[in-house]
Amino acid sequence: MNKDLALKHIVRKPKVEISKKAPLLIMLHGYGSDENDLFSFADELPDELYIISVRAPYQMQPYGNAWYAIHWDNNDGKFSDDVQAISSRETIVEFIDEIIKNYPVDANNINLLGFSQGSILSYAVALSYPEKIKNVVALSGYVNQGILKEGYENNDFSNLKFYCSHGSVDQVIPVEWARKTKPFLDHLKIENSYSEFPVGHGVAPQNFFEFREWLEKRI
Repeated sequence: MNKDLALKHIVRKPKVEISKKAPLLIMLHGYGSDENDLFSFADELPDELYIISVRAPYQMQPYGNAWYAIHWDNNDGKFSDDVQAISSRETIVEFIDEIIKNYPVDANNINLLGFSQGSILSYAVALSYPEKIKNVVALSGYVNQGILKEGYENNDFSNLKFYCSHGSVDQVIPVEWARKTKPFLDHLKIENSYSEFPVGHGVAPQNFFEFREWLEKRI
């Protein structure tokens, strides 16, 4: 089912009967990919979850999608298009509100799972609008403070939790960037965990099992 909402998406309904509205997991893919990528995890995730995997809004050539452009040849150290990223952040927030209206999901149990660019957007959405998000699984990403909503540090983060992980030999997003995440979240007094795995820009099996267990305990 793909209702006419802000973002194209695919759905896995809960595998079990639930008497109340279901916890929701929104999947946000990485640069150059699409909604089918992370959706391959769906069958292995908790049965009670309503899972919605989303396609990023910027279409790439010849195929794939992005949450924002990356300027590979920029010499001033500014690689990402933060204007597009902020636009995508707001589109995701709009999409969450549409999902709550159109699907039988629990508005108080909205969870994000992002990889790479999708992880960077997950941080941005959750830190900018923590009242909307319960848990975040942030894989192979980092916090880009340039795309957080102004005044975010004054938000109430008391109900927000993060699972963060990275490959120790990631050749796309340096692990040093990811290692700044835990002290950043600790400073905001946000409950979080950070793990590294001996892989590149991807998700190791043990990484998957760890974040699945983390999520199971918190949904």
